[in-house]
Formats: sequence, C-alpha cells, structure tokens
Amino acid sequence: MKFLHLSDLHLGKRVNEISMIEDQEYILSRIIRICDDEKPDAVIIAGDVYDKSVPPAEAVTLLDDFLCRLAKRKIPALIISGNHDSPERLSFGNRLMEGAGIYLAPVYNGEVEPVTLRDEYGDVNFWLLPFIKPAHVKRYFPDDNIESYTDAVRAAVKHMSVNKTERNVIVTHQFVTGAETCESEELSVGGTDNVDASVFDDFDYVALGHIHGPQNIGSGRIRYCGTPLKYSFSEAGHYKSVTVVEMGEKGKLELRLVPLIPKHDMQQIRGTFEEVTDKAFYQNMEREDYYHVLLTDEEDIPEAIGKLRIVYPNIMKLSYDNKRTRSNQLIDGAEQVQRKSPLELFEELYEKQNNRPMGDKQKEFSLSLIESIWEDNL
Repeated sequence: MKFLHLSDLHLGKRVNEISMIEDQEYILSRIIRICDDEKPDAVIIAGDVYDKSVPPAEAVTLLDDFLCRLAKRKIPALIISGNHDSPERLSFGNRLMEGAGIYLAPVYNGEVEPVTLRDEYGDVNFWLLPFIKPAHVKRYFPDDNIESYTDAVRAAVKHMSVNKTERNVIVTHQFVTGAETCESEELSVGGTDNVDASVFDDFDYVALGHIHGPQNIGSGRIRYCGTPLKYSFSEAGHYKSVTVVEMGEKGKLELRLVPLIPKHDMQQIRGTFEEVTDKAFYQNMEREDYYHVLLTDEEDIPEAIGKLRIVYPNIMKLSYDNKRTRSNQLIDGAEQVQRKSPLELFEELYEKQNNRPMGDKQKEFSLSLIESIWEDNL
C-alpha cells in the first residue's frame, strides 16, 4: 500500500497581508504531478485544510479543483479537519463524496469507523480522527477520566475497534509531545495541548498534522509531514516535501520524501541598505522570492520598503537590527512557552510590565483564576 501524507494546506492563508492563493494553486499542481509519477493508492490530508473556519471563496474553489483532479485519477483522498477548520463545513456532503473516493471525516461524535483499502497483503484500515479537545470527547464518554488532551485522544482510540492483527493507520491533528515548532503555529500556553505518543501504540503508521516542520516523533512510524509551503520566515530553512509512505506486510514500513519546489521561496537577508541593494549582492538571487530584509543601518532609511521593492518586488517584511532596536525592551514571545506553566509565564509578563516580581497573594489569586479558566475550557 502506497499513499501520500499531506497536511496543513492552510488554503486561503495570507502571510504579512499577502495572499498565498497563487502559490497554493501552484504547489497543489505539483502534488498532482507527484501523484501521476508515484501512482499512490491514496492521498491523506491530516487537517488544517483551510486557514480559517470560514474560508474565502477562492480557497474553497481551489480545494474543489484539487479533489476533482484526484477523483478523476481514481485516487482516494482521506481528509480530516484541523484546529483551523470548521469540521461541520469541511465534512459537508461527505456521504455523497464517498462514491467518488473522497472521504471526509465527520464531526467527532464518539464513533470513528475506518476507511478500509485493500492490497496484496490484505486490509489497511485508515482511522480518521479530527482535531479534538477534552470537552469534545468527555461528552460522549462521561465515565472516562478525561482531563487532558492525552486523556482525550487515549479515550477516543480506546473506543475504536482496532484489529491489531491488521495494518492500521491513524490520521489525526494534535500536538505530540517532543515535536519542534515554529512561529506560524498556534501554541498552547504551558503545553496544555500536548499528547503523549504512547496513545498511538496500536497503529502501524501515525499520519500527523498541526506542526509545520517535517519531522518524526521517535521513529518514522509517527510523523509530521509538514506544510507544503513556507508560511513564516521561521520556516525559511525548512525543506518542504511530500511524504510517500509504503506499507508492505504488517511490520514493514518505508518512507520517502519527494521535494516540493515552490513558485516563490521565503528568504531572509541581512545587511546595510547599501549592501542589500548592491547588484553584486543580489545578482545571483531569485529576486521574485518572498523576502524578509533585516537592515543594520543605525538610522532608518526614508521610504525604505518602496526602495527595496525595486530590487525585491515581493518583499514581505522589513526590520532593523541596530543599537536602538537592541536597546528597546520588548515584551515578546516567552521563551520555551510549552515548557513553562501558565503561572510561570504570567509571572514573567507581570515582572516585565511592573519591574518587580509578583507577591504571594497575587500568585495565589492568579493560580485560582487560571484553574477556573481551564475548567471552563475543558
């Protein structure tokens, strides 16, 4: 059984207020070419199909075109909703689409039935588990102890009828503990949305979405394929690809990566205004790419963005790194946000704003407030 693992298309996304729809259309066409070359038995999209719960019309049209092209090639598509998607909107018409080989995971209702495909070694069961929170699962299994995201996913898996003698693939959209993140993802304070990898022990392959950087968790059996495009400059060093998964008989698993070359790459450059506008600096560069230009001039350059756009027409971001910017104390994103508790993060914010640490009574009040908010959101 050969299938392509995709996730986090984020169709309709804007980066620094620039629409990525043309780049997304281009990369989906490249993925169709990969399908023509690889001839997979299925294509998986592990959530965050859209960038917003109410996607723009051009994003819906683009997905429709992509799925129609897969259906014409008789390639089944197995799709779940992510935290950016509206599961109700994404799953609309799912029972009708199954006739064309398009399997859209329904809104989670406590029951997950597999999509079973067959090859020369027997059945492969694909379990489509959309993004879930503890509250989503607790309402269906009130007798289970569900307090965390790990508890929620464990309970959802426990109530699946997984036949361990067959090959099983779970497609899900969660943050698995140990994954490396970047700034284009939505992080949970204190890492409260972490899911322990042990909940997936019954599966031969775990097709994950949510994290934008391609990576394995522990082994190739649990994998984030990453986004097909770069969606922030923190991803400038990423190498985007399609993960090709080949499953032989039970216990046999091979992964390959097929590179995805974008229409416009994302790059960061640094130097004085004079340096970055010198022809010798940029003559061998792809000037149509998306750029973050970091100027090191001590004085701001008047109308710099317009002047830079003459050389770099698709510049997305301009920043300065000089004595003035380095001396400004900014209350920026906290370091290691997932490794600190919400109280620790709030203490850091309080101290930066007030130039003194929190008192014991303030800590006690803050902790009780945090616990109350958590209970309401679970």
